[in-house]
Amino acid sequence: MPKLEIEDVGTFDIEDGKRLVLAIEEDAEVDIMHQCGANAHCATCRVEFLEGEPEEMTESEMMLLDMRDLLEKVRLSCQIYCEEDMKVRPIMTVSGTGANSAGGKPDEEITPEPVWIDRPY
Repeated sequence: MPKLEIEDVGTFDIEDGKRLVLAIEEDAEVDIMHQCGANAHCATCRVEFLEGEPEEMTESEMMLLDMRDLLEKVRLSCQIYCEEDMKVRPIMTVSGTGANSAGGKPDEEITPEPVWIDRPY
């Protein structure tokens, strides 16, 4: 069972294979943003990895981060499964942005259907 540490929040046991965005929201009870419904379109669910960054990413994540000049700086929590221990810092939260809601409820599985690639850095 992977451990997820959220900076300044705590450490949580996470079901193996759970989407990181859902683990942050449901298990750690952090009000992380996901305005596009966790479909790799908005980058509001971005996190900074402090430890345990996965070596693979989806093509959708790489393209969006590259387009927004965020590649090598952050990752999209909606495009990551919890399979190893990791420590992250959520960048955008509902309470921190003053938004009315986090966004649409993310599916259990990564959307769009992932095409996995090695991280380009």
